[in-house]
Amino acid sequence: MNQLIGTSNAGEAGDSAKSYTIGDLAREFGVTLRTLRFYEDRGLLSPRRDGTARIYDARDRERLSVILKGKQLGFTLTEIRAMVAEERSGGGAAMNLQLSLDQIESQIQHLEQQKKEIEEALAELQARRAGLAAAA
Repeated sequence: MNQLIGTSNAGEAGDSAKSYTIGDLAREFGVTLRTLRFYEDRGLLSPRRDGTARIYDARDRERLSVILKGKQLGFTLTEIRAMVAEERSGGGAAMNLQLSLDQIESQIQHLEQQKKEIEEALAELQARRAGLAAAA
């Protein structure tokens, strides 16, 4: 069984015809222009070109939202690419991050391990800071 995480614009009139510049998406999602160009280089986004300008459509915007959700959940771009699926339902498109129970469990384990390592590093740094502060 897969869990879908994503966005849907089904039912939002006119949204599919809307276009966005690279700056529009960077501001909306709080990412850099470099990040968007990187995702394009990796084949995750496919803006059309108008001269040298990149023009993104609603599909690219949805895909970016899902990519960033995947990154927030700690997945690599390679993993995200494999999980991103396009579904057509009615007149709209939905982008989803398809996660199996095994993927979710594995990622929870991975993040818990990272959390443990970060907590250990913080504890060591706090102890060193306290030692330096006491010596001063």
